Amino acid sequence: MRCWLIIRFLKGKTVVSVFSIIVPATSANVGPGFDCLGTALTLYNEFKFIPLEESRVFINVTGPEAEKVSTDENNLLYQAFMEFYRYLKQKPPSVKIEIKLGIPLARGLGSSATAILGGLLGANILAGKPLSRKQLMELAIAIEGHPDNVVPALLGGCQLTATNDMRKEVCDIPWHQEVIPVIAIPDFELSTSEARKVLPTQVGHQDAIFNTAHLGLLLRGLETGNHDWLEAALQDKLHQPFRKSLIKGYDNVYSAAVSAGAYGMVISGAGPTLLALTDTLHSEGVEIAMAKAWQQQGIKAVTHSLQVDTQGARNIVQV
Repeated sequence: MRCWLIIRFLKGKTVVSVFSIIVPATSANVGPGFDCLGTALTLYNEFKFIPLEESRVFINVTGPEAEKVSTDENNLLYQAFMEFYRYLKQKPPSVKIEIKLGIPLARGLGSSATAILGGLLGANILAGKPLSRKQLMELAIAIEGHPDNVVPALLGGCQLTATNDMRKEVCDIPWHQEVIPVIAIPDFELSTSEARKVLPTQVGHQDAIFNTAHLGLLLRGLETGNHDWLEAALQDKLHQPFRKSLIKGYDNVYSAAVSAGAYGMVISGAGPTLLALTDTLHSEGVEIAMAKAWQQQGIKAVTHSLQVDTQGARNIVQV
């Protein structure tokens, strides 16, 4: 559904109506696509912007884990919002921001990317849309530090990002409709910084070749839905062998997912959420098997069979 921003004109001034920015969750890396591949998923955070007269920015947060989100200048959305106006060298407007959480925090589903994009897109609308989508993407990457979450969250779909002489080239990756992403979200957190600390500073030549070949195979497997290609392609030697030690029960959940019909299982982003790829016939069984395997380790997990979000971040007018 296409929604348009409503702008009212009062006494010669342009007044932006109340609007919401909706940003999808993302699963980054997808196995061998470390720091360059990510896909948007049908799970969302919503950021509502209410223009104010008084000179302040108010932040209110609702939803699961709302108490963990800062409502002062340390809020990541607020920092992105302010960075936008610093970039333009303009004074930020007064606004109330209501954050509605639907994506778990620090679980490898791109919650920080949604906050950054929510702040930038909201600021861009309030400023009259001076920046293009490409400019917003580049600013979001600069704030986040890497593209594999913010790019698919902004654009939707599965996106591959490569750097060419400091310029980012983004390529949309076709995702076959019969390839179903199943996520299992455990009830513990894992910070991205902690997950990066366990990675080696150098990798061997053979491991680099392995990942190059498997990433190529993964892209073709996602496009065609070829089961054999996907089973082989989800393997990785750059990050998962090192990070899985931080995720209790990883091997048990992996075995359960594959036994239930998954092509394979990978760490979503930095983890600890785990992503299995399967087909429509086996998705429910894979969900149940992953949750049960973690339960046997004394860990509660929430599972979802999702789809790939094809719209990316968008605004909806509150009428």
